[in-house]
Amino acid sequence: MSGFDLLVFDWDGTLMDSEARIVACVRAAAQDLEVDVPDHEAVREIIGLGLREAVAELFPSLDSAAVQALADRYRLHFLDTDRAPSHLFPGAAQTLRALETQGYLLAVATGKGRRGLDMALESTGLGQVFHATRCADETFSKPHPEMLLQLMGELGVEPSAALMIGDTEYDLEMARNACVAGLAAGYGVHPPHRLARHQPLAFLGAITELPGWLAGLGGGTRARSLA
Repeated sequence: MSGFDLLVFDWDGTLMDSEARIVACVRAAAQDLEVDVPDHEAVREIIGLGLREAVAELFPSLDSAAVQALADRYRLHFLDTDRAPSHLFPGAAQTLRALETQGYLLAVATGKGRRGLDMALESTGLGQVFHATRCADETFSKPHPEMLLQLMGELGVEPSAALMIGDTEYDLEMARNACVAGLAAGYGVHPPHRLARHQPLAFLGAITELPGWLAGLGGGTRARSLA
């Protein structure tokens, strides 16, 4: 086992391939409220933030009431209207269960809301794998460190023994803000040059590489080679 006791995972783009559904729901919400519909790449840029923060970033001309209205409309589409399934990345469930068996504490820190994460945990059968979870509607959005600080406090783990695994610079910046090591999921929504700004320990090409990397078997591509 590696020197880490706690592995904290982002959800969307790290464990679940939900980019297409998120983009479709943002665009549908914008159409409903008759505001300019952002393109796919623009929405992709803000995946990982809390919902209100993401909407405010994507639609800077909207006032607070309009931001809330669009966020509510997105939530309606994502949770109730859009039934297109999102799937875990290949091997994600098996990887998590293997890591749990090896004795790691597992947690989630996500920009999703609590209802959305609970639905995803139920649909994937992974609810019992994680020892603790935090969502953006329960505390501060990434890149604020509070989600990680709360998880470490709940599980009794020091920052030096925690590792954040995520596919966006918001994940890695949050890790740095919490004095926690970061590992980049290089297959997610943010390109390597954005992730490299925050000096992750390595880049994973797939979530299934994580156990090998933790065991020191060279499962990832060293961050310095892409910086």
